[in-house]
Amino acid sequence: MTESVPPSRVDANPEAHLPTIATNLPSSLLELLHILIRSPSVVGAEHSFFRVLQRELEERGAQVTWYEGLLVAQGNKPDSLMFSAHIDRHGLVCTGPNEFQYAAFVAGARSDLLGNSVDEQLMKKIVNRFSQERVYAYEPWSGAYRGSGTITSAHVCEYRNNLIFELENMSHLVAGTPVAFVDKLKVTDQALVGQLDNVLTAAILVYMFEQGFEGTAFFTAQEEAGKSWRYLLEWFRRFGGSTNQLLVVDTSPYPNFEAACQQDLVLRNRDANAVFNSELTARLRQLCEARGWRYQFKDEYVVQLNAELCAKGESPHSLGSTEMGRIIAASNGLVDGTTLQIPTSGYHTLSETAPLTSVSAFLDLLLTLINTTPSQE
Repeated sequence: MTESVPPSRVDANPEAHLPTIATNLPSSLLELLHILIRSPSVVGAEHSFFRVLQRELEERGAQVTWYEGLLVAQGNKPDSLMFSAHIDRHGLVCTGPNEFQYAAFVAGARSDLLGNSVDEQLMKKIVNRFSQERVYAYEPWSGAYRGSGTITSAHVCEYRNNLIFELENMSHLVAGTPVAFVDKLKVTDQALVGQLDNVLTAAILVYMFEQGFEGTAFFTAQEEAGKSWRYLLEWFRRFGGSTNQLLVVDTSPYPNFEAACQQDLVLRNRDANAVFNSELTARLRQLCEARGWRYQFKDEYVVQLNAELCAKGESPHSLGSTEMGRIIAASNGLVDGTTLQIPTSGYHTLSETAPLTSVSAFLDLLLTLINTTPSQE
């Protein structure tokens, strides 16, 4: 996900004040999320995670097909509704003897970073977030364990313009080996906490098949490297009809937990690349109002904040570069749609925090969409 975090104080430890107790979220969803968050899916090395997804989806009755960078799950009415979620998560990759770099920038070769993504804007800000984090290496196709270690330091290399990491106990790894963060889901009385982007929304789409979803769900790789939209567009060029209404589900970053709690759901009219489908966006807005969920248009929020920043002589923030905007801009009308997002804090850390009310609202809205969308048989 390459959205902008609005200017403000960023929580250093967003879950510190949240006690761990039970929640009213569906137990089967939480069990699934516990499984998926422990399954590595570093940007550029997602194959083993696709294998886990395939098993979970087929157990819930979906027909699963693999393509390069894309897993497609379909029910009995595949054209009724189309959702898409990204499945890659941030991590490291071994790039030489005892040398490790930020996987998203290596996978993307930085060719897709155009100055409008949060990864570029935040690279220097997040460089100190990872000290003493535990990590483990794995074989990218099978997911086989290749050892564990600890990040001792990180810095931005001025020559390669990437985050360079120093690790303990990982000198045996060969170039190309992915290294994931050791992570577990934490459930509190207010939030879900963990490396939620992008596993939370992927888990929810799998759960939708458990709830009777019969449409199509796409799971894309390398979104954090700016490549996922290409894999998705290739599918639509092969199989898509003339009207492809796509709903991309994601998390949306806010500067702290209090700011994330100001709305239950996040909508968008556009991003830095394109204007989204106004009719589908309006339908989501109407459903939010009908179901009593608070919502915010993230692009309008950023525009308002940028006006305040410019008045102070400060630099504006990007509208963000999302998968939805990229595919609309590149498809020449073949693919259109909009996004639905869960507000979170602790962006791109192991402590990303999603309010339980927002997760409940997200589930409710997707189920309402599924139950009120006519079949296209």
